[in-house]
This record gives sequence, C-alpha cells and structure tokens, in this order.
Amino acid sequence: NVAILFNVTMLLLLLGILGAFGAEDGDPLCQMLRSPEHCLLSKEGDVTIGGVFSIHSQISSPLLSFTDTPNSLTCSRINFREFRFVQTMIFAIEEINNSSSLLPNVTLGYKVFDSCGSIMASMRVAMALLNGNDTAYGKTCSEMSSIHTVIGASESSSTIIMLRTLGAFQIPVISHFATCACLSDKTKYPTFFRTIPSDYYQSRALAKLVKHFGWTWVGSVRSDNDYGNNGMVAFADAARLEGVCIEYSETISRLDTREKVARVVSVIRRGTARVLVAFLAQGEMDILIEEAVRQNLTGLQWVGSESWITAGHLATQRNTAILTGSLGFTIRKSNISGLKEFFLLKEFWETMFDCKFESDLENQASDRQCSGSEKLENVGNPYTDVSELRISNNVYKAVYAVAHTIHNMLNCEKTGGNVLKYLKVVNFPLKSGERVYFDQNGDPAAMYELVNWQRNRAGEPMFVTVGNYDASLPNKKQFTMNGINITWAAESRERPQSVCSASCLKGFRQATIKGKPVCCFSCIPCAAGEISNATDSAECNKCLLQFWSNEDHSLCVPKVVEFLSFEETMGALLTAISLFGTSLTLIVSVVFFHFRHTPLVKASNSELSFLLLFSLTLCFLCSLTFIGSPSDWSCMLRHTAFGITFSMCMSCVLAKTVAVVVAFKAKLPKNTVLQCSLPIQRTSVFGCILVQVMVCVLWLTLAPPFPYRNTEQSSEKIILECALGSPIGFWAVLGYIGLLALLCFVLAFLARKLPDNFNEAKFITFSMLIFCAVWITFIPAYVSSPGKFTVAVEIFAILASSFGLLFCIFAPKLYILLLKPERNTKMNMMGKTQRKSL
Repeated sequence: NVAILFNVTMLLLLLGILGAFGAEDGDPLCQMLRSPEHCLLSKEGDVTIGGVFSIHSQISSPLLSFTDTPNSLTCSRINFREFRFVQTMIFAIEEINNSSSLLPNVTLGYKVFDSCGSIMASMRVAMALLNGNDTAYGKTCSEMSSIHTVIGASESSSTIIMLRTLGAFQIPVISHFATCACLSDKTKYPTFFRTIPSDYYQSRALAKLVKHFGWTWVGSVRSDNDYGNNGMVAFADAARLEGVCIEYSETISRLDTREKVARVVSVIRRGTARVLVAFLAQGEMDILIEEAVRQNLTGLQWVGSESWITAGHLATQRNTAILTGSLGFTIRKSNISGLKEFFLLKEFWETMFDCKFESDLENQASDRQCSGSEKLENVGNPYTDVSELRISNNVYKAVYAVAHTIHNMLNCEKTGGNVLKYLKVVNFPLKSGERVYFDQNGDPAAMYELVNWQRNRAGEPMFVTVGNYDASLPNKKQFTMNGINITWAAESRERPQSVCSASCLKGFRQATIKGKPVCCFSCIPCAAGEISNATDSAECNKCLLQFWSNEDHSLCVPKVVEFLSFEETMGALLTAISLFGTSLTLIVSVVFFHFRHTPLVKASNSELSFLLLFSLTLCFLCSLTFIGSPSDWSCMLRHTAFGITFSMCMSCVLAKTVAVVVAFKAKLPKNTVLQCSLPIQRTSVFGCILVQVMVCVLWLTLAPPFPYRNTEQSSEKIILECALGSPIGFWAVLGYIGLLALLCFVLAFLARKLPDNFNEAKFITFSMLIFCAVWITFIPAYVSSPGKFTVAVEIFAILASSFGLLFCIFAPKLYILLLKPERNTKMNMMGKTQRKSL
C-alpha cells in the first residue's frame, strides 16, 4: 500500500534525522545517515528541473531484515522508450537555453533520476530531489531544495508517492504519462499537473469503442497498481452504462512469479470472450506478452490502453502474430524537429549496435568492439523511432510549460507568487501550433486517436489511425471513425464477435438468465400487439390502440378494419341471396298481377297480398343496408328500414289473418260484416306501421345508431360496426315486430281448422312458426357472434324470415295458379263452405 509505505519511510527518515542530531552533543551539522541517491544525468543552471523516468524496467528488490542494512536497489533492462523521454526533456531544455525570446539570460538545468518503475525507488528519488547530493547541512536542516519543478514519473503509483513527499514543499510535479483519474483530485494532489489526459476519459472512450463494434462480452486484465486498478474501475463503470459485461478481471504485477502470470494467461485462454481489454503499464504488458507467446495465445482481439498501444518495443516479430489487429486509444502524435539527431549515450550505443567499448572488453573477448563510427540512421528501434512522438511530445510540452511559467513569473516579479501559482494559468502555443494549458484539475484537453496495429507491404508493424475521440464534443459525437479499413485479430478482415448470447432479432426481447450477467440472456418473442424494432431490445413496446404488430413483431401496422363488405365471399353471397329473394318476390307479384281476376287471388285478399309482397320486397332489399362500411346514414337507415318494413309485413299478415278469422266466424251476411271492409284493413295496417314509425323516430331523435370502431372485442383488428345508440330503441323495434308476429300466430292457430279450400290460416301459422323460430334463435346468436358475423347473423335472420313468409303464404297459391289451374274456380273456393252450411 502506497500510503503505508510512505508513512513508514517518513518515520524512518525522522528517526534518522533525530539520530543525527543526537549523535554527538558537540556536532554542529545535520548529516545524512546513508549515501545520497545520485542522478543519472545532470546539468547546472539558474533554474533546475528535476526529471524522473523509468529508464530501467526491471528491479531486484533487496532482502529486508531487522538486523542488516538493506542493500541498494539494482535496476536492469534498459527501456529505450523511457530513455527517449529523457533525451526529449534534455533536448527541450537545450532548445530553450538557445532561445532568445524565451527565458533570455536565464539558463535551465536538470537532474534526471531513474525510478525503475518502482514505488520504493520513487520514494528514494523524491528524497534525493529534495536533499541534493550534499551529505551535511546546517544546524536547522532547512535548506531550500534546488529543484523548482519535477517532470515525471511515467507511472501513476510512482507519481503518487513522489507527490506525497514533494507536495509538502509546494514543488509542482508535471507528469507526461501518469493517467490515473485519482490524480485529478486537487484536495489530495494540489501540486500535480500533467500533459496527458486523465484515464477518466480514456476509460469511457474504451467503453464506447467496444460498444461501437458490438462487443458486449469482454475479458479484462490490468496492472496491479493505481494506474491499472483505477483505470479498470472507471472502465467497468462506463462499460456497464454502455451495456457491456466483463467476463473476468485479472491483475498482473511486474513482480509476479511466472506461475502467477501463466495462471492469468490460462484464465484468458479458457474465457469465452474473444476481446481482451488490457489496461496495463508497459512493465506488466511485457511480462504478459512473453507468457502469451509462450502459450501461443492467438486469435484474441486486444484492446489496449495508451500505455502500451503504441509501444514500438512490443512490435517484434514474435509478438506481431498475437498483437496484430490490436486497437486502442492514444494521444495525438506530433513532430519535434531535430530530436532524432540529438539522441546519443554510451549504454544505449552498446546496446543498439551490439558492441562494447575497450574498457568493457577485458572479460568479454567475444564481443565486438565499438568503433564510434556506427550510424544511428541505419538502426531502427524504439529509441531512434521518432515517427510515433506521442508521449515524447508530452515531455516536450511539460518542459516548455515550466519554461513559460518561469518566464511569466520573472516578468511579473512585483505581483509575487511561486511557480505553482503561475503554472496553473500558463497558456501558450508550441511551434507545431498545438496550444498547451491546464484545466482546474491540472489536466489537458482529452483528445485521442484510435490506432490499429497493421502490417505494411514489407510485413513490418505500423500504427494506423482509424478513428478519433474528443471528450469536449457532445456525447454522441465524441467517438468517430475515419473510414480506414481495420485489421482485426489474426490479421483478419472480418470483425470478430464477442457476445455472451447471440443477438435477439427484431420481434424478440432479451430475458435475463438467473445467476448470470445481463449480457447473458435468452430471446423471448414479443407478445401479440407488441413489437421490438431493434436488435437486442430489452423489452417489447405495445402498439398504439389503432395499430397491431405485424407477423414478425417488428413493426406496428394499422389494424385491419373489419366490416361485412360486398367484395368478400360472405357479403357477396348474402347480397346474391337478397337479390334472389327480391327477384323471386317480384316474380310472384307479376304472377299474382296476371291472375288478379281469378277466384284464388280475389279470395286471398288481393290488396293485402300485393301490399305484403311489396313489404317482402323491401325486407329483402333492407338487408343490403347492413353490408358495406358503416356510416352515419347507413347506420340509421339499416335499423329503421328493417323495423318499418317488417312491421308493414307483419301488419299485412295480421290483417289477412284477422280477415280470415272474421270471415269464417261471423254470423251476419258477408255484406254486413264491417270488420272485413277494406278501409278497416287499410286503417289497421297503417296504424300498426305508424306505431313502429313513432318508435323509430324517438330512437333516432334521442340516441340514434352511429358508426363505431370497436377495438375491445378483438385486439388484433378494428371492427367497424353500427353502435345501437340506445339498446332500448333497438329492442323496442324488435319487440314490437315480435308482438305482431305473436298475434298473427295466435289468430292463425285459432283459424287452422277452417275450410281448407279457402283457408290461409294454416299457411300463416307455418310462416309465423318459422318467423318466430328464426328470431328467437337470432337473439343468442346475435349477442355471441364476433365482429362482422354479428351483422351476418342479422342479415340471415332477415332473409330467412322473409323467405319463410314468401314460401309459406304464396307457394301454395302459385302451385294452384300455375300447375293446377282447374282448381282456381269459384266453386272450388266455396265447395267446403257450402257443404258445411248445408
């Protein structure tokens, strides 16, 4: 733990100081207990800038005990990339010293220390920056540090441990590579600045990246330090908001044993996620990729953080098979003219050209001697490669930020203040046109490039910019692609898939599986009337009342409007039957008109018979008003026409029945029976019809029928029907017709045994039986029939009862008129009556 280590170190330092004071009563000096930490590179100047870099990437930790003095830390394995940062810092300082406009007459110096990427070494470096190389001080031990500002370190944890020491002395620390979002907390680190964006933005950019490519199921590995832990927490939070799940999350430290690293690689290999988000510092990435090569971990899509995604030393032949196709965000690259020619160092020279200088050849006779004439331009490695000046440019900006700060401070001596005060408000452009400034958290603007590891025609790896991320833009415009083709894992041109469950198609919704992350789900089809019009919908949406889901439940379409139309089979059939009945009635009328002077027609009360045939014609025709799209007029017409025409029909039948009964039951001579007179028959018919007309008028006036879009009876369609308006009006019309039919039936039944030759009562009785049977069965069928079948049932009842009246009353007469004309005589009509009277 960084805090515990810091507290222990400070305690030991305090004890050492107290021991130095109490060593001898007469000793006037404050002395350092142990030898000082020496810098690797230094130069005197009027203003000295400290530099802390991980020039070596491997450290051997000494064995600690309470009996022996611990040995010094030993660093090894030079890191060319970090060494390039050092040389960039020195180059910038020299460039400023040679400038006539920036800090004239002021010389910048530097002291560069190697932190070896270790917290323990970083603490010693921080103390060395404060103490310098002196081993003895004045009586108070309060001499001011010669360092005004520190540039570094490259790791977040090392930077934090330095800040806890240097911050107490108000010495600003400007990091070029420490990206932990925790460092933006000014309450804890008020003296911290950086020229690289915070991981707060990079983590969100990575989450948007994996979501953009549809990778909702990823694995993760991170450095076991402040950089990796804080960065992965931020990524996990952002990924959760984007709907991305993390299958596993492993940690790696550069001090881990090979067995532990191998276990982490085994976890990655066993995982089902085909995308690996690696939030690793360079040291951890080095040991992970070594083990990945050893276990041949191929076919995995790597998504990297800015720490390693453009690290040239990783782009070796053995690594490219694994890392080609990697994606990750990094800061924008720049060009620093004259930097490549500036690079040179003995250790670097020997390593680069694989040779040794004479002083080193005594025990290594097999090594080649360095001549000094080797040419840097003929060698390519992470040190001399200035094509990817991204982090190096951050070092360059940090040095210039210090220079402009001191320049402004010297020009404003009268206002007072220290370096920290002026550093907060520094704002200047570089020669490249890039502007350098810090926000209230000491951070720069968060802008990244999305790079992709590809190969050129020569097979050499290169970092190709395929997208951009700008945190200053609105949320949906922050991440953009530039249209360049991407190379994926295993150098494939086809984007890999990495999901826990296959995408739910349109028309389905995701259903979480108990005990598994939200990215693991089953696909449930949407219910009727619900849709999902996008893949991986979390829920189905209900269609509006006037709409219904289509067959695959991906779109709401207008509901089918159902009504009994003339075009459909049932409507056409009923129309044909209606017209057939009308035609048949007209034929009967013509036949009766032709035989109107015959005894049979006269005996049948021809006037009532023709009126009955007319009313039956209207009954057949009124059924047509029930077919077609309902409208205001058709709804009012269909029910009133039905009621009035059937009332007319029943009135005629009733009048005929009364006439028959009266004619055969009367004791007075025929010419004296007033009940059988035509005026009385006409009056009775008109009166019966008038009652129905009055009922219909009241119905239409108070609550008339109207078109109604019925969405309740069927959820998947709209039934266009005629609402009754007032059910009482409808049942009053129907009840009145039923009353007339009942009277006809009763009277006809009473007259059933009258003389057969002239007796219509028997046929009227049959017709009323059919009529009543039809309309009694109509009531439950009407109530229970769905949609347009309700109308069809009503039409069927109208037609059936009309045909029943037509056939029962007129068929026997037509039989005699057309087939048995010999029976159509006055004697035959009167035969049984005469015998009965005799």
